Amino acid sequence: MPSISYSPAAFIGTSASDLLRSSSNGVTGIALKTLGRTRFLVKRRDVTIAAKLRKVKKHEYPWPADPDPNVKGGVLTHLSHFKPLKEKQKPVTLEFEKPLVDLERKIVDVRKMANETGLDFSDQILSLENKYQQALKELYLHLTPIQRVNIARHPNRPTFLDHVFNITDKFVELHGDRAGYDDPAVVTGIGTIDGRRYMFIGQQKGRNTKENIQRNFGMPTPHGYRKALRMMYYADHHGFPIVTFIDTPGAYADLKSEELGQGEAIAHNLRTMFGLKVPIVSIVIGEGGSGGALAIGCANKLLMLENAVFYVASPEACAAILWKSAKASPKAAEKLRITAPELCKLQICDGIIPEPPGGAHAGPAWTSQQIKAAINENMDELLAMDTEELLKHRTHKFRKLGGFQEGIPLDPKKKVHMKKKEEQTVPRTSNAELEGEIEKVKQQILKSKESSSKPPELALKNVVEKLKKEVYHEYSEAVKYTGFKDRLEMLRGEVSKANSREQLMNPGLMDKIEKLKHELNQKLSAAPNYTILKHKLDMLKELSTAKSQSKAVTMKQEVNKKFNEIMGRPKINEKLKALEAEVQKSGSSSFVDLDHGLKDKILNLKKEIELEMINALESLSLNVEAIKSNANSISLSIFKDKVDNLNEEINKKIQNVVDSSELKNMIELLKLEMAKAEDIQSKSKIEALEQQIKQRLSEAISSSELKEKHEELKAEVSEAIKSSASGNGSLQKETKYVEPKLEMNFA
Repeated sequence: MPSISYSPAAFIGTSASDLLRSSSNGVTGIALKTLGRTRFLVKRRDVTIAAKLRKVKKHEYPWPADPDPNVKGGVLTHLSHFKPLKEKQKPVTLEFEKPLVDLERKIVDVRKMANETGLDFSDQILSLENKYQQALKELYLHLTPIQRVNIARHPNRPTFLDHVFNITDKFVELHGDRAGYDDPAVVTGIGTIDGRRYMFIGQQKGRNTKENIQRNFGMPTPHGYRKALRMMYYADHHGFPIVTFIDTPGAYADLKSEELGQGEAIAHNLRTMFGLKVPIVSIVIGEGGSGGALAIGCANKLLMLENAVFYVASPEACAAILWKSAKASPKAAEKLRITAPELCKLQICDGIIPEPPGGAHAGPAWTSQQIKAAINENMDELLAMDTEELLKHRTHKFRKLGGFQEGIPLDPKKKVHMKKKEEQTVPRTSNAELEGEIEKVKQQILKSKESSSKPPELALKNVVEKLKKEVYHEYSEAVKYTGFKDRLEMLRGEVSKANSREQLMNPGLMDKIEKLKHELNQKLSAAPNYTILKHKLDMLKELSTAKSQSKAVTMKQEVNKKFNEIMGRPKINEKLKALEAEVQKSGSSSFVDLDHGLKDKILNLKKEIELEMINALESLSLNVEAIKSNANSISLSIFKDKVDNLNEEINKKIQNVVDSSELKNMIELLKLEMAKAEDIQSKSKIEALEQQIKQRLSEAISSSELKEKHEELKAEVSEAIKSSASGNGSLQKETKYVEPKLEMNFA
């Protein structure tokens, strides 16, 4: 039988309950504690077996021996395993930040020199610090997409719990998915901000290698998503608004996660989040990778930190797929459009939270306060909605994403080595400034009328151009609101195709234009900016009228100036004075009483002045059709009714022709061509259309019946002219009958 040697001193002070009695090995009355410290010696023939119990490390609980009840966040904060780091994180310089390192070294060297020598280098230090801040600001104002990716992955970047403890008054972490698991990569808990209670759900990365291994580098397993799902149901039941923080390269994609239903867990979260009856705000604080980020990102509002990224595949993965090399990741990052400004343009992101120069890790507390302000602002907006409106708002946010357009020509391919041009946004003029400029121009026009000076044409032209741009912008906004933007773009594409083929626009396309125009005019009044658009249109009409009037005033002044120049010539003056003297000598009181010789002299001088005036008017680009003289005017009142009747018949005939669909299409096409008249081809097209329209109208009014009436009236007028000129001698050869002309204006 084996035996155990022991000392009787070991039993001193041992209670009966600590004794182990056993009949199997013949050992009785041995205390457990003593047995733990005892060295077993089993002698069996020549073999000796020795065993020693291993000491087990005690489990470390987060609750301290002496908890501080006044700690920030409340006494329950002690339950969290997340504690301040004992050692400061090592500074990490990114590749593109290396030019700033030299400036930092210079500042450190100057400070060290000041401390060693005792000299005052404060001015130099201040100058270097200003230079450093300016360089840092310039660097972070022009970051490339791949540089933003590197900032989002910075090892010192604040994590979810860093921000939570900075922004909450109280926070207590909740654990477990109620299925036996607790994923450390997903952290959930209840906290308060300014007295309002929220459910916080976020993906947690580590602050050092040890924490990253514990947190699985922020990559959740199915247990993490199920834990988040449980907390969402909890928040929905108790009416807590939900705030989620996204910071993950993606869901953990190992074999075990797939076996446990990674895809199902993510899909379940997506479906559930669209039905939650509480407001949800998601904030991307680092990188948001694929479905792993979207599983807690189906929110009413998606916000992003300035240097955060949100992608369907990482730039390295995209580059490896498309260009077969991860070195093309900068190009992939640009093509993916994963930065906050790009996603805001695509309406995926609803707002950008600013970061300090240098990134969030340069000022974690300041960044946290910006996040807090953004949460309060967006939650105030969402909490004002009722449940039905909140659910519609969330659904509409995701339903409006994406889309495509047809019939729009693609941009020409860019040259490989050509520098990308920066888009210049034209600053818009405010309504108050515009109205002020218009009022100023009106005052200048009034002053010019009073003083008979030249109107302010340049200022008027500039204001009209500004107003045209404003009207175009408002009209575009109204079209976008009424939902006609896509149809209008498609129609523009069809018109441009028709113009490129140098063919007349077919009637079907003209009908489309007319139909869209009619529908747009009907729904335009429903646009929210319709009042502003109407006001600006009225101002534009008023200014256009003022512009045409100012042109007329300017032209009148030019004509008067030319007339005064002609009448001021010495030769004309001499002839006028000589004629005045002869008329005074004759003693005649009227033109009729003058002799024929003097009449001829007067008429010849008048003709000379008229010819000079015609030349002067033509030099001003004015076309003189006919000159009507009071001296030889004939009273045609007896023919008034006949002329009016003939004109009415002609107008009816013309109107019937114009109302025909063929001529209407031609006129509409002419208007479009004149609106975009830019090159020689367009001008030749306009001339051809004008000739066709004139020919059609000429054919319409050249009917035999109208011709006969016109010839009869012409003969009667000629007879009347002859009879009235019979007693007037030389007047007969100066009198002309001017046939009526047809004028068309398509402007």
